[in-house]
Amino acid sequence: MDRKTSTLIAAGTFALAIGIGAAMQYWPVSQPAQATSIVPTPVADVSDVQEVSSTPKPPAALDSNVASILPVTLASVSVPASSEQPVLTPNPSKKKDMARACQANLNASPAAGAMIAVQLKAPCHGNERVTFHHHGLMFTELVGPDGTLRLKLPALDEQAVVVASFLDGSGAAAQTEVSSLEFYERVVVQWRGNAGLQLHAREFDAEYFSDGHVWRGSETNPTQAIEIGSGIQTSLGQANAPDALMAEVYSFPSGTADAAGTVALTVEAEIHQMNCDTVVEAQTLEIRNGRPLRAKEVTIDVPNCEAVGDFLMLKNIVEDLTIAVN
Repeated sequence: MDRKTSTLIAAGTFALAIGIGAAMQYWPVSQPAQATSIVPTPVADVSDVQEVSSTPKPPAALDSNVASILPVTLASVSVPASSEQPVLTPNPSKKKDMARACQANLNASPAAGAMIAVQLKAPCHGNERVTFHHHGLMFTELVGPDGTLRLKLPALDEQAVVVASFLDGSGAAAQTEVSSLEFYERVVVQWRGNAGLQLHAREFDAEYFSDGHVWRGSETNPTQAIEIGSGIQTSLGQANAPDALMAEVYSFPSGTADAAGTVALTVEAEIHQMNCDTVVEAQTLEIRNGRPLRAKEVTIDVPNCEAVGDFLMLKNIVEDLTIAVN
């Protein structure tokens, strides 16, 4: 990561509440009337954040009836009868065949590193945008030309439910058990569009860009990370998808740690032409010490475009991890 000029540091307490669920799909959300901004440096304003006590849930559509997330079929079409124009009667069996042929299917299974391996088959959605939902986590991907997509995402719940939804309202859902999640600490930062955000973890006093610095530029194979007792960085989402939802996840295998110490966590924002002089909204999700998922929302006032090339270092958006030897 090339820092063109100096790093700008923004730190402090935060006060802004979040709601997690189906409504998260419609960023940006409205801000409380009394949200307070602080100015720790002459160029960086970071609004306060408050933790939310409620545990995020899967999208509302899933709560009522997962089976209802099916492709939309074409409505019956008839032509008014007249002496010169006969009535067109739809063929019910043909409609059912069309629905079955277009029905999306999603499979999920546990993978190494408390991950979820998913396989999507959506024959009528080739090259389309698809949004994945999992326990508050959301990100967008592009389906392949043949209507298939394979990926892995970090589990945020042992009884993991994953939903894939398309812009036309259709989609699919799958469930699997990820029993190894109890051995992991997990931190998520997610946002919409070209926010320029990055999640950085420096394990046990590691310097930037050393072996213990884990970020998007050092993505590690989960199996390898388990063997060496290192954390894992996972980047999710396709930036070139329309109105993209993006996420970065840091996972540390605390249940098998053979060293004690601190993992320093920071969120950084690269200032570029697409985000300068704007307000960036992001959300964090955290699993720590076996406790239920915690969620926060943050807003970041990005400096004007004269600062393009600089980085904002946002230290207090997520707390450092404290690792103990088991």
